[in-house]
Amino acid sequence: MSSLRQRFGALVYDAPRFLAAMSRRGGWVALRNRSERLSIDATTGGARCEWVFSSDLHIANVFPWTGRALMHRALGEWPIESAPAPRVAGAPRVSFIIGHRGEARLPLLLETLGSIAAQRDVPVECIVVEQSSAPMATLPSWVRHVHTPIESDALPYNRSWAFNAGAKVAQSKLLVLHDNDILVPAAYASELVKRHGEGNEFIDLKRFLFYLDEQKQLERVSQNLLGGSIAADRDAYFAIGGFDESFVGWGGEDNELWERAATRRTFTFGYLPFVHLWHAPQPEKPAAQAGGGAQRFAELSRIPVEERIRALAARQNRS
Repeated sequence: MSSLRQRFGALVYDAPRFLAAMSRRGGWVALRNRSERLSIDATTGGARCEWVFSSDLHIANVFPWTGRALMHRALGEWPIESAPAPRVAGAPRVSFIIGHRGEARLPLLLETLGSIAAQRDVPVECIVVEQSSAPMATLPSWVRHVHTPIESDALPYNRSWAFNAGAKVAQSKLLVLHDNDILVPAAYASELVKRHGEGNEFIDLKRFLFYLDEQKQLERVSQNLLGGSIAADRDAYFAIGGFDESFVGWGGEDNELWERAATRRTFTFGYLPFVHLWHAPQPEKPAAQAGGGAQRFAELSRIPVEERIRALAARQNRS
């Protein structure tokens, strides 16, 4: 429950900007918290967050109806749809790669796959890399299922390994490294193809990520999320070494990848909405992020980027 002071501040400082942004098509892209700064791309109208970590949109936390209105407007302009199989036939121009483990997340994965299949104008493929002791996932026939066996399902999940394994068998020149619980707008692939055609090698089009609760109602609105769904030119991805597989568990791998990706041509102006599906929180995740991923990222950040690229690229070439 928001305090009276928070409600008063949001009403005075945030509400006028919210109403102005919502009064015109695409204006919602430029919404931000009062202490934050955005850069706007002149061509697409996309916004780049000029701060380091992800943040919730404050007014949506204080007045939940504003978050619902924002989601309704954003998804009205960039709808999320679902299809049982890809709508567009032909050799894939975009390869979605998803890492997966366990039956508990299977319903989320299937819903995510439906939104990928619904992509308009561009033929896509989807590769699900299942990291488990034995293959379990039952997937639609159009999905390529890659099983990377491990000794025990009790071992920490290695998201980086899953992405690298999928990238090696992808058929297209444009990869999307995507999580199994995020729905994408139907125009996502076609927008990525446009940005890739302009010469961009690493692309992040996420503006807002709408987190749903267990009842599929909006819980919060997040911005400046580094991971979740990023696109990469296949050659550039392997040239910088792909994801660093020394990250296990949660956290840090996206930050480290982006440090190396910054040596290439990037597009980080977000203008698309995405939806994060609810799942039960994993109690060990916060401790793993703080003690494992964050610490590993801090260690690697002390090594020059070019040195890391040479080591990881050589490792990818040997595997």
